[in-house]
Amino acid sequence: MFWYSHGVSGWGWFAMSTSMILFWALIITAIVLLVRTLNRPQDHRHTPAAPSAEDILRERLARGEIDEDDYRRRLNVLHTGPPKA
Repeated sequence: MFWYSHGVSGWGWFAMSTSMILFWALIITAIVLLVRTLNRPQDHRHTPAAPSAEDILRERLARGEIDEDDYRRRLNVLHTGPPKA
């Protein structure tokens, strides 16, 4: 049972102490990371992107805020740029 003549050398005590400190540091780190993960507010990563100008025009046409001629004129301006003065 005692293979090292009934005692542990200084290096043995150092190794045991270091491994015990590392073990508890690992356990505490795991607990802290788990608590931080569980308490983190939910990220809304799947939020839709902001609507483009064309999407807004389509919605305004669908709601009846603009007529089809106005829609086509504004869409043409979006594709070609502002009219030259």
